[in-house]
Formats: sequence, C-alpha cells, structure tokens
Amino acid sequence: MLAHLQRLITLSLVGAACVWLFYFASSAPVLAVAGFLGIALGYSGILAIEFIALGYLNKKDSVPRPIWNELLSAWWGETWLAPQVFCWRQPFRANAIADQLSPQPELHGHRGVVFVHGFFCNRGFWTPWLRRLQARGHAFVAINLEPVFGSIDDYAPQIEAAVRRVTFTTGLSPLLVCHSMGGLVARAWLKQMKAEARVHHVVTIGTPHRGTWLARFGHGQNSRQMRLLSDWQARFDQGMPANRNALFICWYSNCDNIMFPASTATLPGADNRLIRGAAHVQLAFLPQVMNATLALLDLKAP
Repeated sequence: MLAHLQRLITLSLVGAACVWLFYFASSAPVLAVAGFLGIALGYSGILAIEFIALGYLNKKDSVPRPIWNELLSAWWGETWLAPQVFCWRQPFRANAIADQLSPQPELHGHRGVVFVHGFFCNRGFWTPWLRRLQARGHAFVAINLEPVFGSIDDYAPQIEAAVRRVTFTTGLSPLLVCHSMGGLVARAWLKQMKAEARVHHVVTIGTPHRGTWLARFGHGQNSRQMRLLSDWQARFDQGMPANRNALFICWYSNCDNIMFPASTATLPGADNRLIRGAAHVQLAFLPQVMNATLALLDLKAP
C-alpha cells in the first residue's frame, strides 16, 4: 500500500514540476526554472525547518548541542539521501532484493537478520543493507509494517513470523536491525512474546524510545503512541525484565531531524552510541553504523 502511495506522490510531483517548466519556458524562463526547482526541491525547505526546530529543542538536552556546520552537513546529507529512499527505493524498488531464506546448506549456522523499518517506510528502505548480506551469504527478512498508520503493538506478530523463519533457516537466534519506529515495534514484540532469549541483539537507529517532539503533528495511532510523555510510552516498560535493555545497541545523533530531543533515542542500560552531525535517514546508512552492526553477525553463538 505504501509503495503505491509514494509512487503516486513521486509521479505527481515530477509531473507538476515538468508542466510548470514547459508552460512558462518560453514566456518567463526564470519563473519556469524557479518554479520547477521549488516543486522538485521543496522538501529541502521542510527539512530545514526540522533542523531549526531540533537545534532549538536540543539546547536543554543532555546530548551535546549541535553546532551550525553539523546541522548544515546533516541537512545536505538528508536532502541528497531522502529522494533516493522515498522517491525511488520504496515506491519503485521495494522488492528489488527478495528475502534470503532458501534452504541452502551454507545459510545454516550463519546468523541471520530481521530488518524492521520505521514510520511511512517499507522494506525498500534497507536495500543497501540487503545487498551486503546477500553477498555475505546470510539469511535475512525485511518486513513491511502495515497498515501504515496502525498501532505499534499490532505489528509485533510480523516480527514474530520473521524471527521464526530466520531461526528455522539458520538454527541461530537472529539479529534485529530497526530504524526509527521499528525499534519500538521490536520492543513491543519482546514484551508480547517474552522473547529475550530468542534474539541475539536488537540494534536501533534513531528510535524514539521515549517519544519525539515531532510526533505531535501526526494523527495516526502510531504517531500518537510516539508522542513525548504519551500514555502508551508510560506503560511500555511495565513488567519487562530488568536486564532486557542490555540486548540493545542504540545509535542516535544530535542532528536527527525526526527524533528529538536527541536523548530520547537512548535506553537506560543499553549500549547507547552517539554519532554527531547525522540526520535521521542518513544515520542508517553511515559506514560506521553499518559496519559495526553487521560485525555482530560474526560473534560466536552463545
């Protein structure tokens, strides 16, 4: 469903920009180019507003405050990367790399991965990661969380099914790699299934573990759950084992334009890893994050 929606949005924007360009090309060429760029690159202005907001709201946060060149670098990185994800990989190439679960003897005994994307995303988000695992010969499943605006709790069965499939293929508990809201889905799965012993590690990247200020502008059920100090957030850890958070590695940034204040992307007792100057989507594809995460697959099974 999301791929169809993002395909429609992308084609509509491209069509509108081209119509504007050709309509005014002969009579007002400057206006034609300005309008074309305004339509095609308007999202970068929205990103700029987000970075201004995070710069202000992170002033009183415990995480080191971003400096201007970090914000500018993060804005440019997100401006470059966001269209690749939201206008190409997800709408048009979501299934370019299929889940790797075929009964190959070489997959057994090599730890696999379950990928869990974030809000308004699909499995196409993970394509660079899937290519690397495909080349390395590891089993993986990248799930699609639907319905898009549903409850985070209701996504847990999709993780359960993926974990079972990867475990059956490899004979080992899988690594969970989660971006943004996907980290909350992993926590909901752990809570519902009491599955701490069935997962190797949970890596979260820019996850609003304690909510995000920006979620106040969303109206879907999952957006309401991700708001700062939401009732759902307050109930989330009730009844959880005391050592559960030791399973988590939490990557976060002082320039995350979706997840702020920045410290809410951390968990007490987890291995919280700060990267300065990285934006929300950009954070998931930094070599440092990808290499350190995939290195976990080479650890000996307990």
